[in-house]
Amino acid sequence: MTDNEHDRSAGPGPLGTGDEDVTGEAAPATRRVRLVAVRRRPGWPPAHYEAGDLDLTPGEWVVVPTDHGPEVGVVAGRPLEVELPAGAPLARVERLASTREIDLYYQNLEAEKEAREVCRERVRALGLAMKLVQVERYFDGSKVVFAYSAEGRVDFRQLVRDLVRALHTRVEMRQIGIRHEAKAVGGVGHCGRVLCCAGFLGTFDPVSIRMAKAQNLPLNPGKISGRCGRLLCCLNYEYETYRDLRKGMPKMGRRCLTPAGEGKVIRQDVLQQTLKVLLPDGSQVEYTLDELRRFQNGEPPPPPPSPEPPPPPAAPEPPVSLPETSAAQPEGKARGRRRPKRRRKKKAAAEASASAGKTEAAAAEGTPPARRGRSRRPGRKRPRRRKKEEGS
Repeated sequence: MTDNEHDRSAGPGPLGTGDEDVTGEAAPATRRVRLVAVRRRPGWPPAHYEAGDLDLTPGEWVVVPTDHGPEVGVVAGRPLEVELPAGAPLARVERLASTREIDLYYQNLEAEKEAREVCRERVRALGLAMKLVQVERYFDGSKVVFAYSAEGRVDFRQLVRDLVRALHTRVEMRQIGIRHEAKAVGGVGHCGRVLCCAGFLGTFDPVSIRMAKAQNLPLNPGKISGRCGRLLCCLNYEYETYRDLRKGMPKMGRRCLTPAGEGKVIRQDVLQQTLKVLLPDGSQVEYTLDELRRFQNGEPPPPPPSPEPPPPPAAPEPPVSLPETSAAQPEGKARGRRRPKRRRKKKAAAEASASAGKTEAAAAEGTPPARRGRSRRPGRKRPRRRKKEEGS
């Protein structure tokens, strides 16, 4: 062993961290990649792959690797540059799909529809208590996977024999839970958005009722349960934040010292870090957690915020100058204006002359002039007036 090899095998020096290479530079903790979403089947949630140097646009056909071999999918969005941990496993888009591969993709979709109908018909014929959820045919046609849900175990041996005889390929029956069924079927949640499991969740983390209690949510099964009937997956998103903010806060029902005396905690606002305390006289006072800590530690309260200075007075607006009127033209008679009275007089005179002309024309023809006033509707008789009784 040479001196250089002995120095390398001795490990890092007193200032080394163990994450350095031979040149002494630390290995990067993150790496920047271009992610692209690819949808392998219509209605399925998209999976993310590394785009590499490919310039992809939405709607293009690509070939991506899977657990059972290459598959064809459609790009669902433009690539985005993100930072990921250096050791994060991420599959990469292999290449653009050819015309033959796209045709084979549509042939697989038609084969999946036929396999679904055959499986449903055989399930009804055999009387099996199972629900067919999803059918997937491998891209090379080597196997067809049937995903189903059932309350218990199902003896599907005869069903598999019938399917192999009808489809002429290998068949796999895969039982899934109710959460995976909701992921495969999809839908809309209470929030009005697409279900998290059908949109972006890859795995299901455990969710407990303790998470709902920590976030002060009502323990109503209809409000904290999802479409699958289980607890909402989103209860796990903010649980860590609530748990960290709740540290150091007095629990509900505990007694604590306040500037107004000893009281009982009856309400907590974890996000605002405030407590509502019930005093012995029955009054309720709300304090911040910082105020209670200062009082219990004997520290003076924080000074009140300084009042904001009043805004400067607004500058007076300049007076508006009106146009001067000429001496020859009196006020109120601006050029271009018309008096409304003169217009009404002209209109009345025109109507009078028109009615006079109609009357003269009717007299010349020998027909009586039309009566002015409100005309009656055709076919409507005038109501008769009742004669007053004599002696009334």
